[in-house]
Amino acid sequence: MPQPIGRRSVLAAGLVLPGALSITNAAGAGADERPTRFRLEAETLDGGEQVTAVTLDTDRLGPITAEGLTTSTFTVHAKATSPIPGASGYDLDRVVTRARLDHRGNIVLELEHGEGKPGAATLGYVVTRSRNVRLNLEYTITQNQPVPRRFGKPLLIERFEQGRLVNPEVDAFGHHEISNGLKYRLYTPSGRGKRPLVVWLHGGGEGASLPDGYYDNETTLRANRGALGFATREGQKIFGGAYVVAPQSTSYWMEDGPRFAPMIRKVIEDVSARHPIDRDRVHVVGCSNGGYMSLKMTTTYPDLFASSVPICGVVAGNPPLIPDAELRAIRTPTWLVTSLDDATVDPQANTVHASELIPRSRVTLYDEVVWNGYRFPGHWSWIYVGRNDPSIKGTHVWQWMARQRT
Repeated sequence: MPQPIGRRSVLAAGLVLPGALSITNAAGAGADERPTRFRLEAETLDGGEQVTAVTLDTDRLGPITAEGLTTSTFTVHAKATSPIPGASGYDLDRVVTRARLDHRGNIVLELEHGEGKPGAATLGYVVTRSRNVRLNLEYTITQNQPVPRRFGKPLLIERFEQGRLVNPEVDAFGHHEISNGLKYRLYTPSGRGKRPLVVWLHGGGEGASLPDGYYDNETTLRANRGALGFATREGQKIFGGAYVVAPQSTSYWMEDGPRFAPMIRKVIEDVSARHPIDRDRVHVVGCSNGGYMSLKMTTTYPDLFASSVPICGVVAGNPPLIPDAELRAIRTPTWLVTSLDDATVDPQANTVHASELIPRSRVTLYDEVVWNGYRFPGHWSWIYVGRNDPSIKGTHVWQWMARQRT
């Protein structure tokens, strides 16, 4: 690799870190002394959010010629640390797979990423708390070669300054908190008139960790595509424009379902008071812990929801978390989903058992969880629902939900 001729200062986790480094412009390049900001571009993959590219704000420094950009023009180093003890981070160089200019003249460094790729994730898992947390990301950009410009000397950027993490799908959800202390994220559709509401209840790993003072209200959207799927263009078209709300538990739903149920209902009431919600089309969907909670919501409020989609949810226990008599009494149209290779929640004792008791329920049982050729843990069957994959007699789960009314 060529010796670096430029260096940077970085901004990580909202804190400016010193490190501006003067250089000797031996290549005769036109040095820019002001820090050039860059942002981290992220996408939520089925296995969690990853940083997929870095965009340098170079439009003010142009016009730059794209022909002078290569994958070795810049080096990108990523360091990730946990905001609370226990989550594993990383400290490594990211592989630049492509260097290009966007339509504004900014340099975009596309980074190697994908399911199972190390060093790209924005979340870490704290085993002792069973929680995902958003990692503190510190990216360092090093310029190795001058960048040609159409006019004047080639460009040398002396200092870089890290900006914010950008994920358009996550950023489309606004942040809210209501009086009972429960936080939630809300997607607001375009257009006018009354719209349906989809309530997404996260799994156990996306709750808060209040003993550590950690309650970020973001991991529900960054850990998987559960809530995000309903806000996609496809999902919005099927539902005719839908609000999507993702409450975040202060711990985990199974800890105290009877206490959390009225808190979730208060979120629904809060959203309905602020927005034109069609109360005949409120749907609840949840995975794992949230699968349990979606069932608990329909046993507690039998007339509230137009449909319920519990994914790999828990009903068994000693005593049962949801007794058989309560399952038999569910009146909400219910479509259960799980994978038969789920090693975390026994599919037979939970999903299959519940489907046999809930009147007129539907059930989709997968053999394994595979998407785009990548095999995920068997517990992650929510991936299928986030992609509108479950279907019965040609009707997919989102279309089925959209047809239901209370």
